[in-house]
Amino acid sequence: MFRLSNFVVGLANTLVMLVGASAIGYSIYMFVHHDVTDCESAIRAPLLTTGIILFLVSLIGVIGSCFKENVAMVSYLIILFAGILALMIFSIFLFFVTNKGAGHVVSGRVYREYHTVDFSTWLNGFVGGKRWVGIRSCLAEASVCDDLSDGRVSQIADAFYHKNLSPIQQSGCCKPPSDCNFQFRNATFWMPSAKNATTVATENGDCGEWSNVQTELCFNCNACKAGVLANIREKWRHLLVFNICLLVLLITVCSCGCRARRNNLAATESDRA
Repeated sequence: MFRLSNFVVGLANTLVMLVGASAIGYSIYMFVHHDVTDCESAIRAPLLTTGIILFLVSLIGVIGSCFKENVAMVSYLIILFAGILALMIFSIFLFFVTNKGAGHVVSGRVYREYHTVDFSTWLNGFVGGKRWVGIRSCLAEASVCDDLSDGRVSQIADAFYHKNLSPIQQSGCCKPPSDCNFQFRNATFWMPSAKNATTVATENGDCGEWSNVQTELCFNCNACKAGVLANIREKWRHLLVFNICLLVLLITVCSCGCRARRNNLAATESDRA
């Protein structure tokens, strides 16, 4: 008799197999089509690897639960237990490395600004050295500042200062840092104040890095790196919440898997009798 626990494990793994197959298919699509950007191509190999792992592990789970193969079910449970343990360790690690970096309130602005020193050393490694060259290229490719160039917000300073911007836009990739005291012309065009023109660059190195060339802006600024770090931190925080939900699901599936294994053993003994 096909037990409920076997059905739950089989159904859950069938759904994961579909996700894995989709990931494999999309990664192959990106390998075959050469019109994807450099930023998109960076995820091809990790996506393919993740898809293959998900597909194979789920296949083992389906074989063990639906075809009552006890060896496959034991292998699946060992892999699942190791995955749960690794996910717990990774989630604890994520909590600590993303605990810093809440940002600084700027007077008269609804958005926050960030500094690289606000973030953990581990996170700073994402924007260090040669990595930043690739990230900067991706920012330019993605045209992250283009949506600031249209509408009322782009032309009126007060509207700009009270707009909720993304961390990348608000911290310094698309505008100079607030302490540079540049004069607003439009959302992506700023001029240094006359009285600060000769001294502002020495107070904040990013002030001298600002360019009104629309393909450069402040992509070379440390403030831009901080904005990217804030964005990464936000994504990792979302991932942390997802991991906790995933842990609950995996523990439930593991519990059902243990019951399914007992059902398989009982069925085997019944067949022998």
